[in-house]
Amino acid sequence: MSAPLKYLSAYSPELQQQARGLLDGGRLAPWLLARHPQPHGKRNDSALYAHVEGLRQTHMRQTPRLDRVCFDSKLHVVQHALGLHTRVSRVQGNKLKAAREIRIGSVFRDAPLAFLDMIAVHELAHLREREHDKAFYRLCQHMLPDYHQLELELRLYLIHLERGRERLWAASDLPA
Repeated sequence: MSAPLKYLSAYSPELQQQARGLLDGGRLAPWLLARHPQPHGKRNDSALYAHVEGLRQTHMRQTPRLDRVCFDSKLHVVQHALGLHTRVSRVQGNKLKAAREIRIGSVFRDAPLAFLDMIAVHELAHLREREHDKAFYRLCQHMLPDYHQLELELRLYLIHLERGRERLWAASDLPA
């Protein structure tokens, strides 16, 4: 029996079998590259912040501005997460100051824009909905209509990486 596909454990056995066929046949990487030929090009934290803040402005104007958005090299390894949102409240004098930040795993620095958007939308949705319930996923789909398809493709990419395969996109793949 083959090793379980941990990133697809919640999906149907039929879908897992299709994914295993792509993996075992060496067709997963070409399939992902055909669907997403280029990386996003957001190389630093300020470009990432501008992009995620733009998504927030477009879809969630009523939520407060983010204080920080950054790539985090420890995130995927330590927390087993793709992205992380935090709200920190601090007392400063007689005021309570709240800081909101989103951290995205640095493995996605060279991913396609669709994957970056999927993670950003997921973390932005947590600003309004804390739990992964129906309201949360409705909000994700409102911001990114193909959210569920992109989540599946991102999970397939993580399986590709977990199997010791190389990253599919690199900064050198960006158009000149």
